[in-house]
Amino acid sequence: MSIPRIPPDGPSPDGFLAWRAFLRAHAAAVGRIEREMAASEPELPLTWYDVLVALVGATERRLRLRELANEVLLSRSGLTRLVDRLETAGLLRREPDPTDRRGAFAVLTDAGYEALRRTWPLYARGIQEQFARHLEGDEAAILARALQRVADARERPSPSNGPEARET
Repeated sequence: MSIPRIPPDGPSPDGFLAWRAFLRAHAAAVGRIEREMAASEPELPLTWYDVLVALVGATERRLRLRELANEVLLSRSGLTRLVDRLETAGLLRREPDPTDRRGAFAVLTDAGYEALRRTWPLYARGIQEQFARHLEGDEAAILARALQRVADARERPSPSNGPEARET
């Protein structure tokens, strides 16, 4: 693949190729898994599953809505609409935050947990078939560590936009 000229403050050629491969792999694997889950019975869209998994792993199976938005990488308005649909389906419920009148928690219901339990085998097969089986040896562990560093970096200010950044 021929890559465009990269500016001096841009990624290395390998960094750019890794980024492109990540985007293509993500789109391909997620697209296939979404189609498989949408065709399953009962249907549980992948975005719904993503929210429910975030809740099942949380203390008391509950997260503040802003924490949930960070876990599933949705905009606040996108998450609100999704939480509305999940609540209507009985898979989660909202609870007010007693310490913050404006805040609320999303709480996994028993029906939500049951939906996760029923859907997990299909999702696990999708992960294996569309992603994990293509990794050899210790590539999965290396990839997990590398991508976790990238994910963890969103919690820290970037040198180009953090408090140390200077206007030129």
